[in-house]
Amino acid sequence: MKDFIFYNPVKVIFGSNSLDQLKEQLPADSKIMLVFGEGSIKKNGVYDKVKAALEGVDHIEFGGITPNPEYATCMEAVKIAKEEKVTFFLSVGGGSVLDGVKFISAAMKFEGGDPWEILSKSTPVTDALPIGAVLTIPATGSEVNGNSVVSRREIGEKLAFSSPLVMPRFSIMDPSVTLSLPWRQTANGIVDAFVHVMEQYLTYDVNSPLQDRQSEAILLTLVEVADVLKKDPRDLAGRANLMWAASNALNGIINCGVVQDWSTHVIGHEITALHGLDHAQTLAIILPALMENQKKHKGAKIVQYGKRVWSLAGSDDEIIAGAIKKTKEFFEFAGNPTTLSAYKLTVEDCLPAAQKLKDKGWMIGEHEAIGYDEIKSILNIAK
Repeated sequence: MKDFIFYNPVKVIFGSNSLDQLKEQLPADSKIMLVFGEGSIKKNGVYDKVKAALEGVDHIEFGGITPNPEYATCMEAVKIAKEEKVTFFLSVGGGSVLDGVKFISAAMKFEGGDPWEILSKSTPVTDALPIGAVLTIPATGSEVNGNSVVSRREIGEKLAFSSPLVMPRFSIMDPSVTLSLPWRQTANGIVDAFVHVMEQYLTYDVNSPLQDRQSEAILLTLVEVADVLKKDPRDLAGRANLMWAASNALNGIINCGVVQDWSTHVIGHEITALHGLDHAQTLAIILPALMENQKKHKGAKIVQYGKRVWSLAGSDDEIIAGAIKKTKEFFEFAGNPTTLSAYKLTVEDCLPAAQKLKDKGWMIGEHEAIGYDEIKSILNIAK
């Protein structure tokens, strides 16, 4: 196991009626900006509960954060927040809203040039305004980490940054507010969380048996939950287990001391920037194909995954093939196709993603061995 530092100060308030505790979590004498998405919280009752908690509290609202939050929209929020002298941000929504808020909070304190440099040049975040979160869509794990992904449509970029300074002070997680989610969002959350785990697990062995089994426990839970919620989307226990599994997929515990990959995400981000597919849709396309392309390097872990998660038996080659097949079937079962053609895309449509990474000089994956040729091969497998 490699050396590591683990830090996670996020206060998690989990369970039905946990929204009732929002008011007492808000900092006294703050000017709060309530940030949300495109209006779904006004349909499921969350907005009314949040507004009740904010009664008597100095606050303003900013709506319109989209899936794959847009830089321009975030900077509009920064402008208003500075004019209104906001001192605290309250994110109400899914991971995209919170990702946007994290960037907004960092941009508020950014000194120098364009805050886009936080993403484009990996300029370190040295200060940020505090954040609280009310989670309404389980998927990204953004509620328990300092990660953020922001898009800039006019230049076709989707980039990430990470800083402990943008970790929420608290995250309220009430699974009952997710009961009305449409299946597409539920499926996206399941696939997103599953691939988060695989990016940290499916590399090579560094003698980390606890982290491996923690990862496998999350994967097994997601498989079980997908079956439960496909049969009954309003199963509250299933919703709770999905919400907690998605948080544990990216709260930092399972990546302690292990080698990580994240190439599926890097390629997926580029395809989303090019063609506007949902984040989880691109992950479902890329991961199985990447497993096939990288099975020489990832073989031992794929065999372990096949045995422990899918109860496969046989030769190593048979288990590897079976594990890739099971992964594809699981994503398809959840409702996320695993081929480019399912979205009427061709390899040629997506090659600019490989070219863009080549132009940046990036070699990705746990061995930094995935470049243009490998991505082209992965796309061909996924066609």
